[in-house]
Amino acid sequence: MISFPNCKINLGLWVTQRRTDGYHNIQTVMLPVPWCDVLEIVPARGDKTTLTVTGTHIDSPVEKNLCYKAWRLMADKYGVQPVDIHLHKVIPTGAGLGGGSSDASFALKMLNSMFQLGLENEVLRSLAVQLGMDCPFFIDNVPALSTGRGEYLKEVTVDLGGWYVIIVKPPVHVSTAAAFAGIKPLYRLNSIDQLTSLPVREWRKELHNDFEETVMTLYPEIREIKNDLYRQGAIYAAMSGSGSAIFGLFEKPVTIEFSGCDVFGTLLGSQL
Repeated sequence: MISFPNCKINLGLWVTQRRTDGYHNIQTVMLPVPWCDVLEIVPARGDKTTLTVTGTHIDSPVEKNLCYKAWRLMADKYGVQPVDIHLHKVIPTGAGLGGGSSDASFALKMLNSMFQLGLENEVLRSLAVQLGMDCPFFIDNVPALSTGRGEYLKEVTVDLGGWYVIIVKPPVHVSTAAAFAGIKPLYRLNSIDQLTSLPVREWRKELHNDFEETVMTLYPEIREIKNDLYRQGAIYAAMSGSGSAIFGLFEKPVTIEFSGCDVFGTLLGSQL
């Protein structure tokens, strides 16, 4: 069985409160984008689950890979048998694009189908949150308002059909801990999905990512990419998640080169 786990971008990201458990409450709207990894899961040839990773290098032992953790979770809870997993990484890591979370959630869905468990999406989301806060989003894989630590999701309508997105990932890995260290939580009375319902031309002055100030101070090259996207005609540009990827929304297809960066472009509104 083969699937194509896709990435996401964040349309605004507010850090609204520091929690007593050490985490933060956030608000963001997440949008699926078809920049995809390739994930294959087949019955194991041997008596143990194996994981092979190709493409973009991941410096992590098998036991810490989220796809393996997804299998381990399903094996412990539902007794699924060993499998051979082949993950071909295309989505950049350390980018705020949720590639690892997507891989994990797609693995859960594939295992559910392979072993005919019949689990509903609500159950899969409850499993996914045990693997990471972004993971539940990729179960339904539709535009959604994310709140709490990121685990609470509400489907929203975001009309970006016909818009062209460019995502630029510089050769920078942003530490999530460092990104949060510079954050001063600010409670907002309104909801961020009210802003994403505005015309895209109004987003630049209204829709912000709270991590940008800290991350772009640490890595000025990220700010320069954002500014360059605007110079090239983007109507809206922002950092995704806690970085380091920057995306721009354009009214028509464009070709932009960024030396030393991973770059992806697509027309939004197409099927994943």
